[in-house]
Amino acid sequence: MGEEAKERKCIAVVRIRGTISASRHVRETLKMLNLTRNNHAVLLDDRPSFLGMLKTAQNFIAWGETSKEIVNMMIRERGRATGNKKLADEYFQKIGYETLEGLAEAVFNCQIEYWKLPHTQTVFKLHPPSKGFKGKIKKGYGMGGELGYRGEKINELIKRML
Repeated sequence: MGEEAKERKCIAVVRIRGTISASRHVRETLKMLNLTRNNHAVLLDDRPSFLGMLKTAQNFIAWGETSKEIVNMMIRERGRATGNKKLADEYFQKIGYETLEGLAEAVFNCQIEYWKLPHTQTVFKLHPPSKGFKGKIKKGYGMGGELGYRGEKINELIKRML
């Protein structure tokens, strides 16, 4: 697993659209990703099973490779323990990390998976982006919209949503 984890990248996924017009298959995929509401985000790695799920739901989400500082900001500002409580220093020490930065680095390097951490909420509840979305939310990112794969540009969107 050590060599495999080094090759993996951390991916941030943000749900942008509602599922009124979505097929049952897409709704189930979003539920498996724990993206049950708009402006919710999750941190995943780029294994083929997750990438297939992202391709299935690409007309309702935006995703891309995230940076270490964005992972740190997401966990610090929007990471929640069960009961919707902020993550405290005692929590990091209980799971074996001295600080928040150590946990964020482990999540970024795919050494641990954020959604598998005990007693944490798997999603990050974000605000709508400040100054709104730059493009249409019904078009793909390559066509001037907001949906689908955006690469490193996902960091700018998440920074505006924190």
